[in-house]
Amino acid sequence: MELQQLRYVLAVAETNNFTQAAQRCLVVQSALSHQIARLERELGAKLFERTSRRVRLTPAGAAFLPAARQCLDAADRAAAEAAAAVGEVRGRLAVGLIPSVTAVDLPGALRSFRSCYPHVRISLRVGASEDLTEQVREGVLDIAFLGLPTTAHPRGVNAHELARDRLVAVVAPEHPLAGESSVDLQRLSRETFVDLPAGTAGRAQSDQAFAAAGIERDVALEVSSAEYIARLVAQDLGVAMLPSAYVPRLTGLVTVAVSDAPARVEYIIWSSVTRTPAASAFLSVLDIPLRADTAAGR
Repeated sequence: MELQQLRYVLAVAETNNFTQAAQRCLVVQSALSHQIARLERELGAKLFERTSRRVRLTPAGAAFLPAARQCLDAADRAAAEAAAAVGEVRGRLAVGLIPSVTAVDLPGALRSFRSCYPHVRISLRVGASEDLTEQVREGVLDIAFLGLPTTAHPRGVNAHELARDRLVAVVAPEHPLAGESSVDLQRLSRETFVDLPAGTAGRAQSDQAFAAAGIERDVALEVSSAEYIARLVAQDLGVAMLPSAYVPRLTGLVTVAVSDAPARVEYIIWSSVTRTPAASAFLSVLDIPLRADTAAGR
């Protein structure tokens, strides 16, 4: 079994297409298909079901994929460690982030990182804090930027607190609250809300504040991103509560201070088991101490 064969399998599994997988791997499709067929003969099992319309993993392929990915990750880490031993940072840097991260100028940080370490491949993945934390624990991501309620801490990872912020209300310009300088949760509870899905860390920031005050509210619209929340609020479909540092990025909305607003904490997290040379270099560019905050790292 060769590493290149594993890379071909992973590419097909991720694209569900032999032609696209070959393009990604910079080989002709016939060569990729030949190597996968050879691997299937060695394993004595088909990894993919192929039809004229689709390609999908077989049960054997689904069972094979996690270990294949781990093997490739280990090989990449070994090569990166060897390069680091002679003073060169290579490999990959997989970064996850919530859409509303504000504590770090991520594009600027990546520009600085790339100028120092041009041989590192960088990938970005946007998601919810709880999903990003799990992906760092599993090694899918090297670094992630989170936003959590003040009552929560990242678990099973190293973490460093970046900033704290309070939420503000955002409303459409024609909304009755647009003329107010400040409101409280009791007044907001009479409005219809647009918010993130229930159970997410972003939603919990507001849910916990209303629950602590003994107030119920109506979340009539749930969407998966803060940007789309803003678009719905701009159409006067409801009000929302968003981090004050994030709101200036938005247009077409009016911001109203909330006297008893909930707060959130932004963290940067990385693996507590393995930290790649690229991850260490990126943390250094951000001037993040490699020793995690005690409270957040438990």
